[in-house]
Amino acid sequence: MTQPTGTSGSGQSGEPDSDEEDEASSQITRGAVLAKALEIIDSDGVEGLSMRRLGEAVGRDPMVLYRHVPNKAAVLDGVVEMVFEQLSLDTTRPGWAAALRDLARDFRDLACAHPNVVPLLVTRPLATPLGMRPLGMLRQLEDVLALLVGAGFSGEDAVLAYRALFGFLYGHVLTELQEAVERPEETDDVLRLGLHRLRISEFPHLRALAPTWAAYDGLAELERGLDILLSGLAAQHALPDGTPAQALTPGST
Repeated sequence: MTQPTGTSGSGQSGEPDSDEEDEASSQITRGAVLAKALEIIDSDGVEGLSMRRLGEAVGRDPMVLYRHVPNKAAVLDGVVEMVFEQLSLDTTRPGWAAALRDLARDFRDLACAHPNVVPLLVTRPLATPLGMRPLGMLRQLEDVLALLVGAGFSGEDAVLAYRALFGFLYGHVLTELQEAVERPEETDDVLRLGLHRLRISEFPHLRALAPTWAAYDGLAELERGLDILLSGLAAQHALPDGTPAQALTPGST
């Protein structure tokens, strides 16, 4: 019996039917691919993500994914962009310090919701030249600069303030991510933190402050750090609205 020819079947070449492939790839979007990638990273970390596994998660051959994302690095950048796009800042809002404080809280909330993504949030933007980063990574930078320049900062000072703020935030979320302590059932803070291995004659302050180290409160430390940073920026630039959070009345911004 003669084999049929034409584009309706696979034919003798072994090439996939282009119409079928186009139809299959049109049923997924870049956003859907990145959302699945985020799910995988949330559950199994960055090391659990591969193009093959991502293809299985969206129900497509991995080769189809390359129509939406050129490689795994682009997937990682896209995941970071997707998370950063959840940050919003009203650049016309009066009270620049309160606006930045809310932005910092939102950033911490996102980091706590996606702890496996935190290393990507910190490292991926730095791995790409500024102008070549995905636009979603740049919008919050543009918004912060617009807010600060509108509040009276010079352009140079706005850049320095942005770097100081996000340098602090990156360090904070990394610290909070690593703050999980082994043997939580241990009640002796010195033992729980492993400080009993240190000679008290060499590290007296570190051992004496064991209860403080063990009582780490990520949100409280974020607020205290923002108090210092924002009030310092306000004082240095003779600008208003660097009020510490604890001085605010309930419900105020």
